[in-house]
Formats: sequence, structure tokens, C-alpha cells
Amino acid sequence: MRQIAWFLAAATLILALERHLLPALLAGLLVHELVQLMAPTLQRRFSSARGKLIAVALLATLVVAVTAAVAFGALAFFRSEEGSLARLFGRMAQIIEGARSSLPPWILDLLPESGENAAGELQTATSEWLRHHAAELGMVGKEAGLALAHTLVGLVIGAIIATREALPDSQLGPFAAALAERARRIADAFRRIVFAQVRISLLNTGLTALYLAVVLPLAGVHLPLTKTLIAVTFLAGMLPVVGNLISNAIIVTVSLAHTPQTALASLAFLVIVHKLEYFLNARIVGSQIKASAWELLTAMLLMEALFGLPGVVMAPIVYAWVKDELKNAGLV
Repeated sequence: MRQIAWFLAAATLILALERHLLPALLAGLLVHELVQLMAPTLQRRFSSARGKLIAVALLATLVVAVTAAVAFGALAFFRSEEGSLARLFGRMAQIIEGARSSLPPWILDLLPESGENAAGELQTATSEWLRHHAAELGMVGKEAGLALAHTLVGLVIGAIIATREALPDSQLGPFAAALAERARRIADAFRRIVFAQVRISLLNTGLTALYLAVVLPLAGVHLPLTKTLIAVTFLAGMLPVVGNLISNAIIVTVSLAHTPQTALASLAFLVIVHKLEYFLNARIVGSQIKASAWELLTAMLLMEALFGLPGVVMAPIVYAWVKDELKNAGLV
């Protein structure tokens, strides 16, 4: 029974990735775990089973409403003129094209003619790549509606399951119990990874926001699209290890809009933050699943090759679940 339950659980995760149902899956898991986290405190205030059930149902409804509001708010921000990702990528392309004009003359004099041509070709290729993807971002809105609908359905399903678990326990058959145990372990892996990564991302975003919105303006440097950079830092920070590299590259590129010295200062600051995040990943995420950074990176690389970006997002959760199952079976 357990082997069949493992197979069905793995097949369900693969199907969710293949059929673009990851937003629904993550939304359902998020609501379920938030309700499970807060429900015990609320249930202690009620003595009857009916009162506890109503309390959990109201809590689940509140969690769904707040989560949906946050999702709509984030979507509205990134689709606005101020937070547009297409605008950010387009701006990065302009910065790269004009980077050589901002370099000091003594650096340009050290570059041979062939080196200048190579640099120019590299800048042209990079700019074209950024512009190409900036245009693609305009098509994201067509799929965003479907993803949002999946997310809302996932929120409702997660709330229903969390409410259902507040009912008195019913006796499950062996197969149903094995499936329920797999689902519980997947949800537990989600909670351990995501909640830990949220704490890391919040700290990373707070330090980056302090640098972009306070330190640089005090030094007379005002970077464009600061709010978008902060939002991207938080979202990218949800990916262990590689997320910090993504946001760092974007911030350093945008810093070139001011001076190369600003870009170097940003790089130095972000390297320090990256070292801090690496340490936190080892202490927080690594301790949650007893995994080192290279294990997570390997899992993310493999999942990216199989499923693309959704695989990168899901890799730490899947790895934590698989490792937990193997440990429970006494295989590792």
C-alpha cells in the first residue's frame, strides 16, 4: 500500500508541474498550513466540537481572503507603470547599452580595439536578450488570469481540507491512510521549507531596502525603479541560494545607471548580504531538512531541466519530502 501511495503522490506532483497547476498547489498548501498553524490557539477558546469547527471555518475564510488580497495587490503592482517588470527589463537593456559611455577614460584606454568590439558585441547581444524577454513579459498577462483562477481554486481547496480536518477523526482504510500520510508529509515539507525561506527573504529584503531606499539616497544616489527592485528581491529570495544571485545581478545592473562606482558599491554590499543569506540557508533551511547547499542546488538543477522554472520553485519542497520519506523507510 505504501509503495502505491508513494507512486500516486509523486505522479500528482509531476502532473501539477506538467499541467501548470503549481500556483493552485502552492496556494492550497499555504492556506492549509496557515490554518493548521493558527487553529489550535483558536480552538482552545471553544469547548464544543461544533464551536471549534465554526471557528476553523471562519479562520480558513479569513486566511483565504487575506491571501487573495495580497496576491491581487502584488499582481496589480507588477502590472502598474511603477512596478512593471517589462519596464525594469527595458531599463536594464538601456543601461547596458550605455554602460561604456559611463566608464572612466583610463579604463577605455586600456581596452584594445578588438576588446572594445567584443565588449560592444556582448552588450548588443545582452541588450537584445533583455528586450526580447521584456516583450515576452507583455504576454504574461494573458496567462496571468488563468494562473490567478487556479490560485483562487487552490486557496478554496486548501481551506476546505483544513476545515475538514477539524472534524472528529474518522477511521481510514489502509490505502486511504497511506495516501493521507503522504499528503501530510508533503505539506510538512512545504511548511518547513517555505516558512523558513520567507524569514530569510524578509531579512534579505529588509537589508536591501535599507541600502536602496536609505543608504544610497543619503549618499546622493537615487536609483530608478527602487520599489520594483525591492519587490523582486523578496520574490527571488524565495528561491534558496540562486534567488539572491538573480536579484543581485538586477540591482548591480541598475546601479550602472548612476556610475560604475555605484555598481561596485552595490556589488560589495550585496556580496556581504549574499554571504549572510548563505549562512542562514545553511542554518535555517539546511537544518530543517538536514541538507547542505549543494544538495539543494543539485535538486534545483535537475528539476529545472525536467520542468523549467516551476521545477526550480518546487525542487526544495520535493527534495525535503523525498528525503523525509527515505529516512522514514530507513533507507538513508
